[in-house]
Amino acid sequence: MALDPLTAVADLAGSVINKIWPDKTEREKAELAAAVALVQGQLAVNQTEAAHPSMFVSGWRPAIGWICGTACAWNWVGLPIAKLGLAVAGHTISLSPADIGEMMPILLGMLGLGGLRTIEKVNGVAAK
Repeated sequence: MALDPLTAVADLAGSVINKIWPDKTEREKAELAAAVALVQGQLAVNQTEAAHPSMFVSGWRPAIGWICGTACAWNWVGLPIAKLGLAVAGHTISLSPADIGEMMPILLGMLGLGGLRTIEKVNGVAAK
């Protein structure tokens, strides 16, 4: 708190102005700090999960990867071969492709995290 009246009035005016028109850079810094803290928290959770010895905790990512990979293999390899085989055999069974539109965001997100999983394996954090 200022001792002279002019400085006290200037401090009061500055605090009122900052409450009415807050500084955008300070708000952006606070938002960025909150986002960084959120990401760091999620990374800590991911590291704890990946280090867990139980496959039911650390193995859910590979399981989702295998499911998405199997669906992609069915759509682009298995389905055309099955349709060809059924057509040659004279059967009129309609086979549907897996809904890739729902799985691609999951698969692409996991592929984006694939580099982190490699780092975990190199550093020896991967489940044995």
